[in-house]
Amino acid sequence: MPLKRYPTVLSCCLCVSFVLPIAAANDSANWTQWRGPNQNGIAQASGLVNDVKWSGGSGSNIRWKNPQAGGISTPVIFNERLYTIVRDQPGTPKDAEKVICLDANTGEQLWENVYNVFLSDVPAERIGWSNVACDPDTGNVYALGACCLLQSMNGQTGQTLWSRSLSEEFGMLSTYGGRTNTPVVFEDLVIISGVTTGWDETARPAHRFLAFDKATGVLAWITSTRPLPEDTTYSTPIITTINGQDVMIAGAGDGFLYGMQPRTGKVLWSQPISRRGINTSAVVDDNGQVYTAHGEENPTGTAMGAVVRIDATRASLDSASAEVWRTPELTVGKSSPLLVDGRLYVVEDSSHLHVLDAETGNEIGDGLKLGTSMRGSLIYADGKIYACTATGYFYILKPTEDGIESVYKSRLPRGHEVGGSLAVSKGRLYLPTTEGLYCLASEQAEDTASGENAIASTLDAQPRPAVTDTTISHLQLIPAEAIAVPGAALPLRLVAYNAIGQRLETPANATFEVSGDGRVDADQNFLASSEVAGHTAAVVTARIGDRVATSRLRVVPPLPWQFDFSDNEVPMTWIGARYRHEPRKIDGDPALVKITTIPKGTRSQSWMGPTDMHDYTVTADVKAAVASKLPDIGLIAQRYTLDLMGTNQQLQIRTWPAQNRMARSVSFAWKADTWYSIKFQATNEEGQLVLRGKVWPRGTEEPDTWTLTATDPAPNTQGSPGLFGNATNAEIFIDNVTVAANRPAASERDDR
Repeated sequence: MPLKRYPTVLSCCLCVSFVLPIAAANDSANWTQWRGPNQNGIAQASGLVNDVKWSGGSGSNIRWKNPQAGGISTPVIFNERLYTIVRDQPGTPKDAEKVICLDANTGEQLWENVYNVFLSDVPAERIGWSNVACDPDTGNVYALGACCLLQSMNGQTGQTLWSRSLSEEFGMLSTYGGRTNTPVVFEDLVIISGVTTGWDETARPAHRFLAFDKATGVLAWITSTRPLPEDTTYSTPIITTINGQDVMIAGAGDGFLYGMQPRTGKVLWSQPISRRGINTSAVVDDNGQVYTAHGEENPTGTAMGAVVRIDATRASLDSASAEVWRTPELTVGKSSPLLVDGRLYVVEDSSHLHVLDAETGNEIGDGLKLGTSMRGSLIYADGKIYACTATGYFYILKPTEDGIESVYKSRLPRGHEVGGSLAVSKGRLYLPTTEGLYCLASEQAEDTASGENAIASTLDAQPRPAVTDTTISHLQLIPAEAIAVPGAALPLRLVAYNAIGQRLETPANATFEVSGDGRVDADQNFLASSEVAGHTAAVVTARIGDRVATSRLRVVPPLPWQFDFSDNEVPMTWIGARYRHEPRKIDGDPALVKITTIPKGTRSQSWMGPTDMHDYTVTADVKAAVASKLPDIGLIAQRYTLDLMGTNQQLQIRTWPAQNRMARSVSFAWKADTWYSIKFQATNEEGQLVLRGKVWPRGTEEPDTWTLTATDPAPNTQGSPGLFGNATNAEIFIDNVTVAANRPAASERDDR
């Protein structure tokens, strides 16, 4: 089969793929999510390998190895196709990230979907931190890129069906730590989370969960946790049934474990687990007991790390703590717990494995020291536990009466590091390493969907509850957030749920109210007023009896835009701006000030409009406050930054600052307490992207020549305009921001 390569479609569309009937997800042939189809690290399989000779050759049990598929992401397998995230063309001007599809039987690559990393501090070594998720109903796959680009792809062809740029649209952070979350598919939703800095009331940073319609990419709901979290995290949610109710359980950046309704986003309960973010995923037994772990400071005391049991059957927002037991001083911060036969297997970050009694939390035996560090999570299959440390020690372990024993140990070749976890399909183990992806299987390996070692999952034991309560307790107005364009219809959809989050038939007697500029027509379309010239907001409220639902809309007109801040407000519709900026009079005129006192927010970006914009010019007047060091001040156009660098006294154009894949700089001397005009233009010209920037003292004649020009061999062809600033050293003053469609470039001279 020829290799298929698809560029990213950077817009939300309403297309869906046609696929043939799909096999059931929770069998031994498929590993559709990071911890398997049942989200618990347990595989219904037998006949797995008992040893591996990493040098290869006859009897090595290495079915195949694909060096190009190496990385830190955990693969998923569906219908004999394997999906994972890797780096593309490393160290070249086209350095990027991609989702690849391999034939799970042979390791042959079938297609790749390549997309740029943009406006992100993530280093190249952290590419592929997230994992692909498969949808068993359609065969489509979902992936969150390192720069928070969420995509839906056709699992057969790799074609992008829709995408959402969560940084530009919701202010999701993509940090140097590289911690990005893994999507979870549930019914008609794909759910993702991260720390975001949105607009208006959501501008204050919080770890937020977002649920998108898996077919269209439309936002169904968004739920915030406590504001100002300490960390970005990567705790993948699990979905189970507790007390007859479907519950999504996930750790968050604020150190709490949350139980939520997966269809509505309603928070059912929260439990304090850590003072910092939780990175591991929880496991749950058939009695509603939830087990989680962390490697940071505990809510009280000075001990680092703990394993915690929560009784979710009695947890609620109104009740006392549902914590049953806590074993402190176990720093299980990266590897998620494994629950098998009433025992909890946990591995500390230092790679010490402990066996705990799930009922009491007491340790059974002395455990095992596996190596020096551990990132991946354990899996259980064929009556054994499989593990691989970060430095490449591969183990096959067997539970014993007094704990656990090692029945096989080997070392991967030098240079092979392991950041992901093992996956299982058809009697095969798939092991991701930084030097390649291995398929491990004996010659007799075959699909064994049932057998003496098969283990029933929580979801199998507790099927979806039947709908018995038809009373409407919750309404959901979709989209929960969106951009509305004056004169264009934005379809709205109202959905009803009962008290436990089960979907009901929605009555036709809903009424709609609009706060802001716009109205809802008889067909339930929102129509923003075509007379509105500036950026405004509208809140649509739907009512059925005493139940209400709201949708928050940013009303953004076509270009040109102009912001002089004469209303003494930070523009409500700007993403990531209100919390980090404040209006103030500077030199007697209203302006914006990027302040220095925001924790973890002095270096940040903000965005003004839709992500499908292209071929435009952004201008602003900027000034740095007097301080011992100058700040960095910049503009964003089409996913590139023009940065007036203070300490370096340079003007730079770049797109991926941590990697400098495309970065060009020129010397430019400037000083504090002086206004400058800065201009940044992005133009798609004859198959390539041309970026032009200039800076000059405000009030003087604009120079004809561009100060700096750059081209990109792997261009970002669209993206929202915005602002960049690093106010760590000094406040930044901003005035007279404009965005306009480009005029023909022939009238302007550049320095190429």
